[in-house]
Amino acid sequence: MRKISLLFSVVILALTMLACQYTGGMVATPATNQVLPVVSEREPLDLTSQEELFVKIYEQVSPGVVAIRTSTGQGSGWVYDQAGHIVTNHHVVEGESQVEVDFPSGYKTYGQVIGFDAYSDLAVVKVEAPSSELFVLPLGDSDVLRVGQLVIAIGNPFGLNGTMTTGIISALGRSLPSGSAAPSGGYFANGDIIQTDAALNPGNSGGPLVNLRGEVIGVNSAIRTTAYTEVGEPVNSGIGFAVSINTVKRIVPDLIAKGKFDYPYLGISAVDDLPLHAIEALGLPRTTGAYVTSVIPGGPAEKAGLRSGTQSLGEEFSNALKAGGDLIIAADGREIRLFDDLLKYLLLNKRPGDKIVLTVLRGNQQLDIEVTLGTRP
Repeated sequence: MRKISLLFSVVILALTMLACQYTGGMVATPATNQVLPVVSEREPLDLTSQEELFVKIYEQVSPGVVAIRTSTGQGSGWVYDQAGHIVTNHHVVEGESQVEVDFPSGYKTYGQVIGFDAYSDLAVVKVEAPSSELFVLPLGDSDVLRVGQLVIAIGNPFGLNGTMTTGIISALGRSLPSGSAAPSGGYFANGDIIQTDAALNPGNSGGPLVNLRGEVIGVNSAIRTTAYTEVGEPVNSGIGFAVSINTVKRIVPDLIAKGKFDYPYLGISAVDDLPLHAIEALGLPRTTGAYVTSVIPGGPAEKAGLRSGTQSLGEEFSNALKAGGDLIIAADGREIRLFDDLLKYLLLNKRPGDKIVLTVLRGNQQLDIEVTLGTRP
């Protein structure tokens, strides 16, 4: 789908998953309720009131956050439902069929990995545990989030179980490479990612990012950093990423029901947010939209007639950037300013076999092209 390399960046930062390589002690938090209440909306708070609110949120949320131990390290997870389903990251449990799940009360049990999705970096672990241990965390709505909102992360960084950190939503609608190779030679991208400056470190992976209502709005997954410890562990740089809760709502039910999620598939690679000199070289009539750089032979987009660039721009530009391609500006009438917008729309609204109408600019023409979506290979 998307070219992962940043064609015009000066510095490329390392993207590092947060799976921790060692374990630590337990933090005991007595369980009192099976389903956590939601903290009500508040007016602007003074510092004392905000402090009390943070304490209350921690007391409500932390009983539903677990530590997940594998043969190679430790991560985090959280209770999704009373049936004993635990949500975590795929990279926390990758290669494992059974893991240890440690609850804040001190209760420990084994859990079975019943489903995973490498593209979104989500996985589900099923445990047989007493209902008194299963503190279900309420789910928020990531579509109503705003940059600047306060958020809280709870997890097990460096094996320090039950650790709480705070920050804000730094950006919305990011995308990250999934690590799964695409037919185009690049990598599939995971869209609808939340960026936060809440401190995330190895071991936070799989833990919840929550709002001030105590609702899960994301699953902490990765950080960007240029610094590492003496043993090679990434150091927090204030740029962390979480899988949005609406992505969780879309994918996790399928992981529970059938162990996998089938993604809708267009079969294109595209770039966006190009510098002005590249836009001028390509002859594009506007500065927003997703510019198609390649169309997979035999894929849904090619069958529908989408076009990629074929005219070389010269040595100044990457071989992947050629003139003559379609510029996608809308999907089913919704504006597409960035390729991330298209990825998010596909993930949250479409399934294989569905149709989508892409509005493209091709030279001086504006065209509506209907594509029947395939299944991501």
